[in-house]
Amino acid sequence: MQGALAAGLLGGGSRFLGVTEDCGKFLADSLAAHDAPLPADDDEEGWDVIAAAAVWTQRDAGRLVPGLGHPLHKAGDPRTPVMLRIAAESGTRGPHLRLFEAVGRVHPAILGRTLPLNGAGVCGAALADLGFEADMLRGFALLARAAGLLGHLAEEMRRPAGPGIYHEVDRAVRYEPPAGPATAAAAPAGGGR
Repeated sequence: MQGALAAGLLGGGSRFLGVTEDCGKFLADSLAAHDAPLPADDDEEGWDVIAAAAVWTQRDAGRLVPGLGHPLHKAGDPRTPVMLRIAAESGTRGPHLRLFEAVGRVHPAILGRTLPLNGAGVCGAALADLGFEADMLRGFALLARAAGLLGHLAEEMRRPAGPGIYHEVDRAVRYEPPAGPATAAAAPAGGGR
């Protein structure tokens, strides 16, 4: 169990587990770069100005805006409104979430396409609003990944899929030795498998 969980956690890199941290850093840096007082909570136009500057900075540097887009939820990540509602109800909707929501409003005009705010980005903003340092946010993604891996391991123990996957791959792939003088002499006379 420990080895399987560890392997699953080690298999998650920046692409899948880094968005929470990347978004938290992006928002914190954008807020720090704003040299005027922050807008009032209900001043959407004020937040939009800060968000536009942040999105332009990313675009001009050739970088993606962390927390935008999702490979499956093209029209909107269903986790996003739930987390925003929880933050509002608990009184923890702070400047990082407000800025991230503004990024959601302004980015289509700057990037030329509309992307949803994804759940990992909202997590980064919410955790930053709770006071966690941006460098620690990937750890929260790892905690969530550990719970998901445990669920997959339990399912595999009950209904193993591994042997079937192995046999499908084994039957579908035909081994062909590399061509070349050293392998031609070593290859059996009829090709072999």
